[in-house]
Amino acid sequence: MSDRVANLELIAARCRRNVVRMIETGHSGHLGGAMSAIDVLTALYFDIMRVDPARPDWPERDRFLLSAGHKAMGQYAVLAERGFFDTSLLDTYGAMRTALGGHPDMHKLPGVEANTGALGHGLSIATGMALGLRKQGIAARVFVVTGDGELPEGSNWEAAAAAAHHGADNLVVVVDNNDLQISGRVSDVMSMAPIAGKFAAFGWATREIDGNDMSQVLEALDATPFESGKPSLIVAHTVKAKGLAFAEDQAAYHYWKPKDDELARAVAELDARIAQLENSAKQLEGAVK
Repeated sequence: MSDRVANLELIAARCRRNVVRMIETGHSGHLGGAMSAIDVLTALYFDIMRVDPARPDWPERDRFLLSAGHKAMGQYAVLAERGFFDTSLLDTYGAMRTALGGHPDMHKLPGVEANTGALGHGLSIATGMALGLRKQGIAARVFVVTGDGELPEGSNWEAAAAAAHHGADNLVVVVDNNDLQISGRVSDVMSMAPIAGKFAAFGWATREIDGNDMSQVLEALDATPFESGKPSLIVAHTVKAKGLAFAEDQAAYHYWKPKDDELARAVAELDARIAQLENSAKQLEGAVK
């Protein structure tokens, strides 16, 4: 494993712990999607995107939109770890007038580019941003994370057609494809498979990866745009509630209101994972010396 991958895996583990830290404070939250998308969010904010936490409105920055706004705890966890705001703010989750609402609010939190959570709207906003940046001659890219459960919304496909027609190759969409939404399997509620095939039919360049394998996440994002003149789509196959063995791949943990014993188990599991990765990093550093 490369140092690059090992470092990002450790950061992702800390971000997962940040998600549970917010649930400890707020007593509930959308756990499942936040945990499944953490690896992609970590790679974007810590390695791929050009961002400056000290200048969140820097005109040349890359933009990120979390179309699946209910995964907001994942974005908050990563933004805090990246330095957009102090991690102590995470302890306000669930409090009155907190900046950390159930969905991201660009008016309250640095690093949030748009208010999202009306599912299916993020891709439309991102397409407009990508075309607008190109019109202004700004060589920035726009990244979007959608959920597979929001793809049946028709607005996604209007945006997909427009992005391809206008050759928006500065636009990258990652579908967090965990096959679960609040009411059950996406494949049972309303399947959009094959996702990559549908986007390809609209004129996108596509790839499919294991979205919880940091090596694969980096390899795919490094390769974007996959084709000049085409927007890029990555179908990231992930596991809902990834990182908590007792909760993984269960619709019941889409939204989690934990009991004390379950919360203690989650904290212990994540702390153990962080300690394991930190020890591995020390051993690797010692071997290099």
